[in-house]
Amino acid sequence: MPSSVRATGTGAAVDWADSGLVALTGHHDGPPLVPPGRAATRARELGTALAEATGGRVRLDGARLLSERAGFTGHTRRGRVSAGGSCRLLRTADGWAAVSCARPDDPSLLGALVGAELPADPWPAVGAWLAAHTGAELAGRATLLGIAAAPVRHRTAAPPVGGAPARDVTGRLVVDFSALWAGPLCAHLLGLAGARVVKVETPWRPDGARLGDPGFYRLLHAGHRSVVLDPGTPAGRRALAALVDAADVVIEASRPRALARWGLDAAASASTGTTWISITAAGRGSDRVGFGDDVAAAAGLVARDAANQPVFCGDALADPLTGLTAAVLALTTPAGSLLDIAMADTVAATLDPGPAGKALAARRRGDQWTLDTPSGRVAVRPPRRRAAQGAAPPSGADTDEVLRGLGIPRP
Repeated sequence: MPSSVRATGTGAAVDWADSGLVALTGHHDGPPLVPPGRAATRARELGTALAEATGGRVRLDGARLLSERAGFTGHTRRGRVSAGGSCRLLRTADGWAAVSCARPDDPSLLGALVGAELPADPWPAVGAWLAAHTGAELAGRATLLGIAAAPVRHRTAAPPVGGAPARDVTGRLVVDFSALWAGPLCAHLLGLAGARVVKVETPWRPDGARLGDPGFYRLLHAGHRSVVLDPGTPAGRRALAALVDAADVVIEASRPRALARWGLDAAASASTGTTWISITAAGRGSDRVGFGDDVAAAAGLVARDAANQPVFCGDALADPLTGLTAAVLALTTPAGSLLDIAMADTVAATLDPGPAGKALAARRRGDQWTLDTPSGRVAVRPPRRRAAQGAAPPSGADTDEVLRGLGIPRP
C-alpha cells in the first residue's frame, strides 16, 4: 500500500474511541471495551490514502466507516452475541469458535453439522456439539458444509500491497457482483471517486442487504444502476459475459466457483486489462465461507472481558475494513490485476503479535463513557452515519438502459 496506509499504532485507543467501535464492544450491561490491534488506525489511514488517490475528491474518515451500519440500525454491544445478532462466540473442546446463522438455509446446515434436526433456537444444540469437538473438527466440517464458522485463532499477516501511481476512475465502468457490505462499500467508494457503478443480481438471489436497514442500503447504492440477469439461460450468460467484457473494474465477493459456473473467468478478464477485485473469507484458494463477524473473530479480533473471555469487536468489522482496503487497492494497483483480497488476512494485518490480554475498559463519567489514554482522557463516541447522496435503484430497474447503452442484446 502507499506509505500513508501503513499503520504505526500511535493513538490506537484514541482512534478506536472515535470510530464508534468501542461503544459496540463489550457486554450490554458492562463497560465498553477497547478492541486489540490497530484496525481503526488502519482504517483512518486508508481514508487518507483514498483522499490522496482521488485528488481530494473522496474525503472520509475511514475509522468512522467501520461502525456506520450500527449508526443506522441502532445495534449495540452484546458480548458473545454479535451486534447484528446472527453470530455467536461459543466454547469448543479446546478453545472458542465463531459461528454464524444468517442465511435462510443455515439452520439446516447447522443441523447437518451436529447430526440432528434443530429446533427454532439452534444454539443450545450447536453449543453442546462444539463443546465436545475441537476447533479443527469444526473448521473441517464447516468448510465441507458451507457453514460460516471457524475456531478463534489469533494470527498476524502482512498488509495487502498496492503502491502503483493512483489512477483516475472517473467515468470508468465498475460491475459489482457483490452483496451485503464489503464489496458494496468498495463499489460505493469507487462511485464517489467518479466511477459508473452497475450492480448485478440474479432473479432468484437479490442482495440480502435489501432486506436490512433501508437507509444503510441507500447510502451504499445511491446513484448506482441495477441490472438483473439470469445466468441459468444461454442468453443471460452471454449478457453477463458482455457486461464483464465492457467493465474496467469487476467486484465479486463470493467463492470463485460462483461466477466461474456462469462462464466468467477472473484471470482471463484481468489479462485483458480489467481490474478484478475478488473478496473472499480466506482467499481464492480456500473454500471457506465467512461473514464479517465470524471472520473477524476467527482471525483473533476479539476483546477479552474482565473474566478474560472473548467478546465481539464492533459490528461485522471484517466487512468495512475489507471494503476500504479493496477500494484503495483498486486505485493504486495497475489495471489488469486480479486482486485476491482475503477478509481474514485484512483483519490479521491489523493485529499485534501474540494474543491480547484483558481489554482496556471505559469509565463512566456522568452520562459519558471515557477512556484514559496516553493522549489524555477521550470520549467514547457512538456510531455515526452519513447522508445518502440520492436514491438506490430497485432491483433490475436499469437493466434495459444499461444493456442498451453498452450495445448488449437484451436476453
